Amino acid sequence: MPPASATTAPEVRLRTGRVAGAAEGGIERFLNIPYAAAPTGDLRWRPPRSAASWHGVRDATRMGPACPQPVRPALVAGGLADVQSEDCLQLNVWRPAGARRLPVMVWFHGGAHVIGSGTFPAFDGSALAAQGIIVVTVNFRLGALGYFAHPALSADAPCGEPLGNYGLMDQLAALRWVRRNIDAFGGDPGAVTVAGESAGAIDVLTLLSLREARGLFARAIVQSGVGLADPFALAAEERRGSELAQRAGAGSAATAAELRALPGDALIRASDGKSGGLLVGPMIDGKLLREAPWRAFARGGAIDVPLLIGANSNEASVILAMGVPPGSAASYLGPSPDAVRAAYGANLNDAELARQVLGDAWFVAPSRWIAGQASGGAPSWLYHFDYVPNSRRGKAPGAAHGSEIPFVFGTLDYFASLAGPVSTEDRAFGTGISACWAAFVKTGRPGCALVADWPRYDRSTDRLALFGPRSQNVEHFRKAQLDHLLGVFFAREGGLR
Repeated sequence: MPPASATTAPEVRLRTGRVAGAAEGGIERFLNIPYAAAPTGDLRWRPPRSAASWHGVRDATRMGPACPQPVRPALVAGGLADVQSEDCLQLNVWRPAGARRLPVMVWFHGGAHVIGSGTFPAFDGSALAAQGIIVVTVNFRLGALGYFAHPALSADAPCGEPLGNYGLMDQLAALRWVRRNIDAFGGDPGAVTVAGESAGAIDVLTLLSLREARGLFARAIVQSGVGLADPFALAAEERRGSELAQRAGAGSAATAAELRALPGDALIRASDGKSGGLLVGPMIDGKLLREAPWRAFARGGAIDVPLLIGANSNEASVILAMGVPPGSAASYLGPSPDAVRAAYGANLNDAELARQVLGDAWFVAPSRWIAGQASGGAPSWLYHFDYVPNSRRGKAPGAAHGSEIPFVFGTLDYFASLAGPVSTEDRAFGTGISACWAAFVKTGRPGCALVADWPRYDRSTDRLALFGPRSQNVEHFRKAQLDHLLGVFFAREGGLR
């Protein structure tokens, strides 16, 4: 989008200075706003510091750089990041013109904590903002610069300072910035929804488990988050960090200062292809992150806010793309594999069984379990996304990981070159599901015409919204399959439910 002229540019005064954005079609956008200081030099691998103030009016009409990462093709979950810098802790804001005390959605992107950015065109907030909300997208540190531990850094840190989870610390800093500044954009700091997909959804679940996040948001959206997994402990991450640093050129006895002097691109090269997808991300450091998020839900200790949560019908699209072998599905079958095969359908071949089992075990069953755990307090709403665009029907086995994003954000045209032409039915569906998300951001309830009377989740009725060519409420969706997978998981955990 071209920047607006100086005479029409909307301005906002923040605590750090004034910003001038751009306006188009009744939507105003303010891009590349620092929410924390550049994490460079001695600030690399430290908790984020406050952003410096500036004089005059800051140009907020162009997207800033993504945080350093391997260059990847354009992806739904993370996106292309061809312009990068360690000075990347910025966010972007979209609002309808004349905004007054509107609810806010803060979006954390996916990308396995290794790739992606809030600048990705698929996350353009214009269509959501047009429905009467304010949208904020965030950049945060990734990969070896965002989730990294090393004995020298641990020894160098002040007593009590959190370690390793720098990307997560950035997200907390962004939410604090929103609480302090969003009223200047016409937003309501008491009506913030934190939302994310994939790695961003893992981050939302993690935030829900942190006492430091209490009071920073009033609602939460979790799209395809791996919910039942234990993060690595700090000691294990220190060992991996030591190996990575040596690949990047550090000595085996490198000091914290020597580590911080390593070239950023050397760290990215050293970790690219060696970090293992979901192996990168929040770690148990004992100071900020004290337990696996699912364990906070299990003991009733998660932050109690309205929750919208679900997953897609072909989540294995990302699991298999990450190199997870299809044969690993056997580990989820438990002591009665024949019964599992019967539940999924005796006629499924091994490849199709693996696809369904992996998607259910990693994403679908955990979403259902978390919805159930959260349902005793503030309401939770569960969904299953199974809409395949017209141009892909008959070619794809289901809705791929992340494929709901352009429908929710109203950015279908961006993906037309990748997924094929956008049909009238696709657009109508996108309008419908985007309204569901916008309604939840506004009210904490996803009331919308696409699925009338979508009920809050209750374990006894076990009802969810099934989004597809014919969207509807469904009772006991894939109950036999999901019950079995959860039973296998909790049997390993000694019966904890």
